[in-house]
Amino acid sequence: MRFLLLLCADETTPVPDVLPGCTEWSAALTARNALVTTMGLHPPETASTLRVRGGEVLMTDGPFAETKEQMGGLALIEAESAGEARRIAATHPWARFGAIEVRQVF
Repeated sequence: MRFLLLLCADETTPVPDVLPGCTEWSAALTARNALVTTMGLHPPETASTLRVRGGEVLMTDGPFAETKEQMGGLALIEAESAGEARRIAATHPWARFGAIEVRQVF
């Protein structure tokens, strides 16, 4: 089964450089054939949110949600169960500073 790990944090959360730990985490999962892909995201202020209503495209600058918490990256993993996906997420360096939402992919 595939699971999406959404890496989130409050905009005020101080985050040390986790890149080396993320690289090690990715390598370990790749060795187990459990990592599909990872990617970081540009800051929320660079986002655009689009809706089509009545045939008209409505665009708003910025992220969809009006919240201090923001998504900074994602990882797509292979796991045998939701429990295994949660255990994998708990080993990601980001979990020590922010939050990781785990969602199964259809």
